[in-house]
Amino acid sequence: MAKIAFIGLGVMGGPIAGHLAKAGHDLTVYNRSIGKAKRWAEAYGGAVAINPAKAAEDAEIVISCVGTDDDLSQITLGRDGAFRSMKPGGLFIDHTTVSARIARQLFVEGESRGLHCVDAPVTGGQAGAEKGSLAVMCGGSEPAVAAARIVMQAYAPRIVHVGKAGAGQTAKMVNQICIGGIVQGLAEALRFAQAAELDLDKTFDAISGGAAQSWQMDNYWKTMAADSFDFGFAVDWMRKDLGLALEEARANGATLPVTALIDQFYADVQAMGGHRQDTSAIVRRITRA
Repeated sequence: MAKIAFIGLGVMGGPIAGHLAKAGHDLTVYNRSIGKAKRWAEAYGGAVAINPAKAAEDAEIVISCVGTDDDLSQITLGRDGAFRSMKPGGLFIDHTTVSARIARQLFVEGESRGLHCVDAPVTGGQAGAEKGSLAVMCGGSEPAVAAARIVMQAYAPRIVHVGKAGAGQTAKMVNQICIGGIVQGLAEALRFAQAAELDLDKTFDAISGGAAQSWQMDNYWKTMAADSFDFGFAVDWMRKDLGLALEEARANGATLPVTALIDQFYADVQAMGGHRQDTSAIVRRITRA
């Protein structure tokens, strides 16, 4: 079993770290809110560190799951960052959804220190983190991803090595582009069904077994119909992710007109107070007939 430092114990990181503890790994955890770290340790065991550098100083593997590029930079390269104390040969796995640019930067910074870095954003949401059923898309060298796979199997049955450093983050952008389009289509379909005065349960039964079926439909059709939006990935985070995709598209020359439009639709939902509601809240901006 490995000695692991885990940094970031939010709705995704906390359950992921829990699966690692249950698998028998020796964990030291750090969270910006020390109280959350202490509560996690009380539930799962392990040690609590006062900063990322302390968490990482005796670790073979450091895993992070934080919020933004700035957060990731701070916990790795900051004054008390993990890269300051990681030993040559150590493995760094990042599950944060961030820009491909910072993933590539950390790969270079890590390489200069003798560290192996894998950008490994996840999909599957909070429910997937809790159930241990996440999918991971990885960027980095083949040996680094192979080493990371051994520990990630505790919470991710699907692990795909997409390509070189930054490729994992770029693949996650593809994932979010797909989700944005699907959820908007689902919202329009639901409002259309309501305007037509269809029985929504029977309509779901009719279409969910065919070509229109999707994970989003299975998980959000009924809650959207009930105007209930507290079941997963928040609008604020979706806007962050779509912003990353749009930024990367400007760099690689891709055209994302629908993604740009959906990003603005989510801005409308934020203006309606839906910052922390799940992504299906995009239906709120479509008025009922």
